[in-house]
Amino acid sequence: MRILKFGGTSLSNVKKFLIVEEIIKDKIKHEQISIVLSAPEKITNYLVESIKTAITKKRLIQLNFIENIIKKFLSELEKTLPSKILEKLKEEINAEILKLKDLLQTVSLLEKCPKNLNATIISRGEIFSIFIMNAILKSKGYQITIINPIKTLIGIGDYLNATIDINLSKNKIKKLKIPKKNVILMPGFIAGNKEKKLVALGRNGSDYSAAILSVCLEARYCEIWTDVDGVFTADPKIVKDAKLLNFLTYSEAMELSYLGAKVLHPKTISPLAKFNIPCLIKNTLNKNASGTIIKNFSKENSPTVKGVTSLDDITMFSISGLEKKEIHNLTGRIFSKISQKELSPILILQNSSNGNLDFCISDNETEKTFEVLKNELFTELKNKLIHPIKIIKNTSIVSIIGNKFQLKKNIYLNLFLGLQKNNVNILAISKNLSQNSISIVIKKCDVIETIQNIHSALFNQNYKIIEVFLVGIGGVGSTLLNQLKKQQKILQHKNIDIKICSISNSKKTIFNEKGIVLNNWMKEFENSKNTFSLEDLLKKIKSNKFINPVFIDCTSSEKIAEKYVDILSHHMHIVASNKKANTSCNKLYRNIRLITKKYDLKFLYETNIGAGLPVIENFQNLINSGDKLIQFRGILSGSLSFIFGKLEQGISLSKATMMAKELGFTEPNPQDDLLGIDVARKLLILAREAGYDLELSDIEIDSLLPKEFNLNLNTKDFFLELKKIDTQFLNRILEAKKENKILRFVGIIEKNGKCKVKIEKIEKSDPLYSIKNGENALAFYTKYYQPNPLVLKGYGAGNNVTAAGVFSDLLRTLSYNLGT
Repeated sequence: MRILKFGGTSLSNVKKFLIVEEIIKDKIKHEQISIVLSAPEKITNYLVESIKTAITKKRLIQLNFIENIIKKFLSELEKTLPSKILEKLKEEINAEILKLKDLLQTVSLLEKCPKNLNATIISRGEIFSIFIMNAILKSKGYQITIINPIKTLIGIGDYLNATIDINLSKNKIKKLKIPKKNVILMPGFIAGNKEKKLVALGRNGSDYSAAILSVCLEARYCEIWTDVDGVFTADPKIVKDAKLLNFLTYSEAMELSYLGAKVLHPKTISPLAKFNIPCLIKNTLNKNASGTIIKNFSKENSPTVKGVTSLDDITMFSISGLEKKEIHNLTGRIFSKISQKELSPILILQNSSNGNLDFCISDNETEKTFEVLKNELFTELKNKLIHPIKIIKNTSIVSIIGNKFQLKKNIYLNLFLGLQKNNVNILAISKNLSQNSISIVIKKCDVIETIQNIHSALFNQNYKIIEVFLVGIGGVGSTLLNQLKKQQKILQHKNIDIKICSISNSKKTIFNEKGIVLNNWMKEFENSKNTFSLEDLLKKIKSNKFINPVFIDCTSSEKIAEKYVDILSHHMHIVASNKKANTSCNKLYRNIRLITKKYDLKFLYETNIGAGLPVIENFQNLINSGDKLIQFRGILSGSLSFIFGKLEQGISLSKATMMAKELGFTEPNPQDDLLGIDVARKLLILAREAGYDLELSDIEIDSLLPKEFNLNLNTKDFFLELKKIDTQFLNRILEAKKENKILRFVGIIEKNGKCKVKIEKIEKSDPLYSIKNGENALAFYTKYYQPNPLVLKGYGAGNNVTAAGVFSDLLRTLSYNLGT
């Protein structure tokens, strides 16, 4: 025997009922099956609302909604059912709707709804499901036995939240003597008390019905069919990369359910665990998925952590000022009174070492709980033996569930790493006695980001995610996207998932929190009608709660650079080929460093100096190891390296500059290169890295362009004007050759921190002599490297090497990713 329970989302329309029938057809080939059904989706909610409107004597709009849903079912079933079966179904449903109307009319007359009447009304949806499924199965030729749970399942307790007497129910069901060829149907959520009056089974009551029926029929398996593939390590709606759990123990499943996982209720798991019946969670719309199986497993090879859950709408009570000996006595008194009032504390956080008693309760029980505490602790409060009761509202409980936590110190380490990322304030922390969970109480506003960060720390230690937000799709930006597209699958095999979540330029943007497909990003971007706004982008990033977001700035925009502090305050790393932030005023420069330190973020800008050359990282490593810069000399412009190399070959300055621009070596405005501004910016960045407190205006620049040169020209006119000084430069090259030297455009940091950018005559013994054709060379004379300098050289210009440098910086953000 196998029990199959189908939830409301599996029964929301006729198409899904027919999918359920296909599942039944597959299962019945192997063994007898019993089917437990919930109400079709939305109907129970409408029934609950219809009671409220009946009491207030408003129009029963919800009843109209229910009738419309049922009419749609009947209309669609006309294509499926033989007329005789269809007519019988219509009679059954119409009779049930008339009964429902009478019940609601009674409620309206009474102006209240007694619990017994309430239970009868809200369980009508399950009856509808049984009528419809019975008709479908009969039309397919199945023999059916319908179990009436009011007569067979003996409910104890409240009309709206009864539990089942398993032994009595088992004896009742055994007497039914159901033929083995028959499919058994039973509505969920319903039982009958000893007076044979209908009682409802409370939250997840249909799952509980299936568990009880599994015990009563001594089933081999209980299958819960729903709209998800099984139990995940976190809610997939919150954590996009939540992982399916293939198996759980009963205790783990109960802990997950109790602490917030919306799959099964602890009440459902308990009878299955007691009678050792495995439970399988399956997806009706993905029946071939393996699902999650819950049973007694050996924990030896089981993963320690199974999931991260949360309970929202929680209030925490804190009672303090107790003596160590008194706390135990007071705890007993308090929870005895709370229990008498049928209130249910969710989490108790007693700490006898500091005389505190903290506990959490649902928001809707806050006022009653406070009244109980005021009355019970009246004497202590009046005589100031304890501090006033502290009530902390708008909180959530976040829990890690698993096994053997007491043996795994790294669980606690990763938990606090996950919290550290967004500076979460922990209001309280608790480990349960069975060592199956760790719970923390935090403010509700922090819960989504906290779950994401803890999950990342615990489950993504070997799997890294980067969410990229790219601004600037000129030569470097578009080349970077091509490089990312080529490497995406290769990196995925190395457990690195780079998702491009937005692509923007100064005019428009495209955004997809799940990742933009790079095969056709350009076409998508061209068709986009969304204008770019950095403020709007940051709002989207904040609302989506990304795991490891990285802002990439491939522009030369000063406006965007001025927003880096704001971007970093959204807990995003920044990778920038844009030099403006590092060469802006010292105030911005320092503020960026302060906020990266505050939030433990990365601001990476390797390409600011040598494109793809690892200049910044190596220089920082030298300084951090105690070395000190004595002098620096370098060729810092790939474009000018290329231009001066061409000048040696007899090519004019204007033509060499045009060639450099066409190859993508120059800045967007070639005047920045020839004026020496670009080299000055790079030199300023290095000087600041060395510890010198300088502004861009402090750097002496020997420009390639004469003072009288007209700078207010468009590109075409600029090159015409540049031709006028071609002869002048040719003469300077010839003069240097006569001295067996060459001309190079050099950036210099002297011993006292004075910085210069100038054209120098270089002799053969100089490490900068052979540098040309776009190469950069940087000679660091330091405490450790003298008299021979540390020289870094290689290509320092071009879209490919610059994009590769940005790509490299992007991957370096992974060293921040929690759990590494």
